[in-house]
Amino acid sequence: MLPKQQRKIPISAEVVDLDSSDDEGAAVAEFSENVNKSSNNVNIRSKPPNAQPSDPIDDNANYRSFESRSFWKAGAYEIGPSKSTSFQGDLEHARVHPKFLHSNATSHKWAFGAIAELLDNAVDEMQSGATFVKVDRIYNAKDNSPALLFQDDGGGMNPEGIRKCMSLGYSSKTSNTTIGQYGNGFKTSTMRLGADVIVFSRAMKSGRATQSVGLLSYTFLRRTWQDDVIVPMVDFDISDHWAEPIIYSSKDDWSSNLNIMLQWSPFASKDEIMLQFENIGSHGTKIIIYNLWLNDEGIYELNFDDDDEDIRLRDEANRGNPSKTLKRVLELQSHISYRIRFSLRAYASVLYLRKFTNFQIILRGNPVQQLYIADDLKYSKAITYRPTVGLSSKEVVVETTIGFIKEAPALRVCGFNVYHKNRLIRPFWKVTGDGSNKGHGVVGVLEANFIEPAHDKQDFERSSLFSKLEMRLKQMVMEYWKGHCHLIGHQPDGMSKSNLQKQYIVQPRDGSIMQKQSVTDSHMHPVQPLIDLADDLHHQLPGQQTRSTRTSVSGKLPNITWPVAGSAREASLDGLNSRSIDQISEENIQLINRCQEHIQKEVELEKTIEELENELEESRKKCARLSSHLESQRMQMLTGQRS
Repeated sequence: MLPKQQRKIPISAEVVDLDSSDDEGAAVAEFSENVNKSSNNVNIRSKPPNAQPSDPIDDNANYRSFESRSFWKAGAYEIGPSKSTSFQGDLEHARVHPKFLHSNATSHKWAFGAIAELLDNAVDEMQSGATFVKVDRIYNAKDNSPALLFQDDGGGMNPEGIRKCMSLGYSSKTSNTTIGQYGNGFKTSTMRLGADVIVFSRAMKSGRATQSVGLLSYTFLRRTWQDDVIVPMVDFDISDHWAEPIIYSSKDDWSSNLNIMLQWSPFASKDEIMLQFENIGSHGTKIIIYNLWLNDEGIYELNFDDDDEDIRLRDEANRGNPSKTLKRVLELQSHISYRIRFSLRAYASVLYLRKFTNFQIILRGNPVQQLYIADDLKYSKAITYRPTVGLSSKEVVVETTIGFIKEAPALRVCGFNVYHKNRLIRPFWKVTGDGSNKGHGVVGVLEANFIEPAHDKQDFERSSLFSKLEMRLKQMVMEYWKGHCHLIGHQPDGMSKSNLQKQYIVQPRDGSIMQKQSVTDSHMHPVQPLIDLADDLHHQLPGQQTRSTRTSVSGKLPNITWPVAGSAREASLDGLNSRSIDQISEENIQLINRCQEHIQKEVELEKTIEELENELEESRKKCARLSSHLESQRMQMLTGQRS
């Protein structure tokens, strides 16, 4: 065992100790201030685990070991055996290896899910008086790379609060109205979006005004070969209107924490760090996520360039076959169900069920306009679902609004938007089977507080209550479809009304002439009758009467009649002018030939479009590679200038 003074970690930094488990089974981690008062030397560089003591430290080698900036590859680096280190007067503590930060963040498959977690934290601060949360792009002052900013004017965190925030599995939220509950969202969300995060918070608690800074840096932990999570923190007392450092052990230890921040954060001096508090006000929190993750093509996963008022997901917008994707975009570009996949502004607009009265989400300088999906439904109705929950079989009431989207039946969008405690968990959840037209265009909205969301808040935990809800929602869709599908031109069996409705000129057996009748259901809206060749002839030969063909339809309808030449002109169907029939036949042949020409042109155009789309996609890839290369060269130049 290494003596205490020989540990290769910053001895004054905060160390995460895995202490116990909470009720949900998640680990509760507490920060312990294990400080070596006898040593002021802080070594923030260390050697690889398999290196010999005499081997020199190679910073470039360390950098090459961790050069992958793709989130899904960031956990793939070698680790050595754990260094078992004990502290005088303390028991052995379970370590949280830095790799856990990455593996824990993989619960967020979708980057917008991670952003939603941070928005939830700000929304929960409404109970402390928060009126806004800002989300924007800023730049890392050291290398000019983009960073992601979250800032709110909530109650803020005092020194104890910021330590709980950066602990694993600790949650002080006990209210039934708050969204967060597991105490894991901050760590998973920030590490999902970027490799590093620095937090600034100012608070007034118990008559004491404080401001605190905490750094959670995956880059620092990996490049210094740590086998424990080290979180540097510094605190200030600002009750007397100036920043007085709060010393817990010694001034040297406080300075050591600050020095680590200056080396591994975007800020190179204490003054730069202090400037970050200027626009926070008397209370609030600012979160800066930097070293943002790249996708597999080596460009940033978050796209800040296509829309100055939005943040987009590059991979979601470009997913799938380029030609098919373009067609889907053209078809669904106006509908929220498609845009929430890649547009943060669209996703944030439906993220919360009830509209805020004194709170705004400000995305890149412009407030997000909230959208209540049920307001855009036509032929909507409310359905009450009463599940029984708990051992006492308590009945809860769930109001569901269901209806057709405005674009039905043109758009095949369907599904339920299921919220939990005002937060959207499953958007447009399709409960009907694929391959059936039943339910197309049917959308519902409900708040299901009686079932529990998963840790990433993008799905629900699978339980008997969840299964019963799914079955009930399927039943709702089928019942609604059966009673309302005719309003958008469908029969209850799912076939389009236009495929079934025919109108005929009918004549009873007594020879009297009747008006046109429809064979469609009487409650359906009338449509224009189909005009066939016989109708054309009828219009071409005015004054004609009709003669029955003596043919019945299924033995139930009167005889169908076609227009024939009237006796006034001594004409019959067999006596039509042969020249007129030949002329009509010739016109039909010409129309058929023109139709075939148009079909051939359409095929050629589709092929041309597909080729152009493939060329466009290839050009985008080349542009992305060139952008990545230029960014790499620029970073090298900046590094060379600093050195």
